[in-house]
Amino acid sequence: MKRVISDNDLKNLLDEKFLEYNTPNFIDSDPVQIPHRFTEKNDIEVSAFLTSIISWGNRKMIINNADKMMKIMGDSPFDFVINASEKNIESISFVHRTFNSDDFKFFIMSLKNIYLNHGGLENTFSPKKDDQWVFNSITKFKKIFFSIDHMRRTTKHISDPVKRSACKRINMFLRWMVRKDKNGVDFGIWKKILPSILSCPLDTHTLRISKALNLISRSQNDIKTLIQLDEKLRHFDPIDPVKYDYALFGLGVDK
Repeated sequence: MKRVISDNDLKNLLDEKFLEYNTPNFIDSDPVQIPHRFTEKNDIEVSAFLTSIISWGNRKMIINNADKMMKIMGDSPFDFVINASEKNIESISFVHRTFNSDDFKFFIMSLKNIYLNHGGLENTFSPKKDDQWVFNSITKFKKIFFSIDHMRRTTKHISDPVKRSACKRINMFLRWMVRKDKNGVDFGIWKKILPSILSCPLDTHTLRISKALNLISRSQNDIKTLIQLDEKLRHFDPIDPVKYDYALFGLGVDK
């Protein structure tokens, strides 16, 4: 007979694993190491955003290809976004799975538009005062991001909650930017979004472990499942629910 774990035991387990995995050592094997190379806010934002966008597949491959992105940008991502010449951008050669050179070129041009005309990345994600979720912020961001001329195929690289996506990569990026604690894995450089409205980055590891722990009842990786998980995590910690991403991801990777 399957043992039912009480909410209190679940919370204790997740708190314990959060403390175990949320350490500076986590940085060395995670894509978050790429933005940790930088100290200026705009460099951190740009490098983190681009790294998060290609964060699917093998972690080592993600890190290697994010490193290539930074080298293409002369290890000065924000300066490249703002000042790269048309010739610099056109010479880009890059591929990560289905994200190719044309996608990368557009992303640079769209980021430039965001910084010059929309107040920067943080501003484009800023929620309304009474928002309880970041879903509307993500949808708003996507509309701004693709408000300049673009190829239709490139839109698939930014997920949208309106299309029932759990938006794993964007939610991971937002966790990096918004969460802050003494261990310093997440940057906490954005102040316009409260950690309490963030959503857990739902990948195959967190989905499997969440189902095994009865945090969720569904198996689909979609927004409905994400809301179910978020509500449970907010019950455990209403102020900083996505801290438990460390616990779920770590348990999933370690099996």
